[in-house]
Amino acid sequence: MPQTSERGKMMPQSPIRKLVPLADKAKERGVKVYHLNIGQPDLKTPQVALDAIRNIDRKVLEYSPSDGIKSLRVKLAEYYKRFKINVEPSDIIVTSGGSEAVNFAFMSCLDPGDEIIVPEPAYANYTAFAISAGAIIKPIVSSIEDGFALPSIDKFEEQITPRTKGILICNPNNPTGYLYTQNEMDRIRDLVKKYDLYLFSDEVYREFCYTGAPYISAFHLKGIEENVVLFDSVSKRYSECGIRIGALVCKNKAVKESVMKFCQARLSPPLIGQIAAEASVDTPPEYMLEMYNEFVERRKFLIDGLNRIPGVYSPIPMGAFYTVARLPIDDSDKFCKWLLEEFEYEGQTVMMAPASGFYTMNDVGRNEVRVAYVIKKEDLAKALLVLRKALEVYPGRTHTS
Repeated sequence: MPQTSERGKMMPQSPIRKLVPLADKAKERGVKVYHLNIGQPDLKTPQVALDAIRNIDRKVLEYSPSDGIKSLRVKLAEYYKRFKINVEPSDIIVTSGGSEAVNFAFMSCLDPGDEIIVPEPAYANYTAFAISAGAIIKPIVSSIEDGFALPSIDKFEEQITPRTKGILICNPNNPTGYLYTQNEMDRIRDLVKKYDLYLFSDEVYREFCYTGAPYISAFHLKGIEENVVLFDSVSKRYSECGIRIGALVCKNKAVKESVMKFCQARLSPPLIGQIAAEASVDTPPEYMLEMYNEFVERRKFLIDGLNRIPGVYSPIPMGAFYTVARLPIDDSDKFCKWLLEEFEYEGQTVMMAPASGFYTMNDVGRNEVRVAYVIKKEDLAKALLVLRKALEVYPGRTHTS
């Protein structure tokens, strides 16, 4: 029988989605599952987007240009200017979700064997896309003890070799919720300039910054404009993950020309998704403020609740809508499976993402989970109670200090 590729064997399972079959079986048994595993907000998609879909009057649902509908790119350029990101529509390539932007950037900028430095824990699919491109992730591990702050620049320089092509950051961060400071971003800029590297910057969560410190885009850093490749998505800020519209934003002409070849090979991004995304740029400020305030309240409620459970610790995330929490357990993969397969409290259980899947090295994050606060506070309260009860009886519980 033919064998699958080595690349396919190396591809990691998603820590966010790999337990879905177990969750489905739990639901079939009548167990209520609280989904804290995936960044799918439960808030309503903006009405302007829903109306745009309902009011489509086209006779043909045709291909769009490979780089996306121009009117959408014009609107996105206007949107970025609100954040002092000064780019032109020609610098924006619409993609099928932010994931495709990452994939196309890696395929365009990295050759097999090239290396990128990534602070970890990091979004798990970065590893998958690096494997697709034949590239190698060199991790720089941050610590829960200092809130997942950026490790010292010395740690970065230790990883640089002749094959190093770039640094990848996510700001605000998924999965930790960490928000990079001006000083940290300046240090990254200096390193990018010194070694002439790409700075791949995932900025999907820019609307969700909960501190007085400003959100700093990679495009705010002077002197590396041609090195920056920014990833974006409408999924989170407008609660429309399913329309699969993202963007790659770049001023580097050679990179854009290379990315466009991959865009042409996949023909075009989703037409209906682009129609909804374009309308979403006009989402009223009241909607954005209401969403922001809701996540601020959920964040406080969740972090307070987690840190009241004996043996559990979570730093306070300053952005996005995730946190990485340390639990008194032997193995997060085993624990998250056990929650779905063997545990229930009053007919309820919790689904979380094992944080081990957000690290490249196998021995890191074994007692950590990523928790997404994307469900209403009433359900967060129930999920926290379930987690507390589960930890009381989990066979692999460890001693707490």
